[in-house]
Amino acid sequence: MHLTFTKGTGKYDHLHIERSGLPLEVIQCPKQGIIPHDMIHYAVESVVPHRGFLSLLREGQPASFSTQGDEVADSIERLVETFQAEMWSGRVSASDAIAMYEHGCAASGHAVAPVSKQEIEAIRVRIDELSAAWSNIPEKGKLTVGFDGAFTRSV
Repeated sequence: MHLTFTKGTGKYDHLHIERSGLPLEVIQCPKQGIIPHDMIHYAVESVVPHRGFLSLLREGQPASFSTQGDEVADSIERLVETFQAEMWSGRVSASDAIAMYEHGCAASGHAVAPVSKQEIEAIRVRIDELSAAWSNIPEKGKLTVGFDGAFTRSV
């Protein structure tokens, strides 16, 4: 599966999802002042071994708000939200990030998928790489990522 993020000219960026044997799908990503939400999903899911939104897409589920996962997918959503919050408000220690994630899971009634301090740091490295690449993409430019960890830019 390849994910191509296109920097939009208005209120939305776009995510094109290419999967073998399935039609191309496009998701609108509201601009939020940081990298797109689904790009954070990529950073998280390319590091942790748990099933989240993008893993469900790789398994063939359609890309929509109704994509259904299990408790683990819900907990991965809370982890993505933890990194989003951190990107808006500033980094905290890995221990505090894990505590925020666990609190988010508890508040929403989801189980906690285990995540280590080393995984938190690896996700941060991936987010930093993606943020740097995304900031250099002009409007209508593209950033394509794959689960091999590589990403490419095109204008």
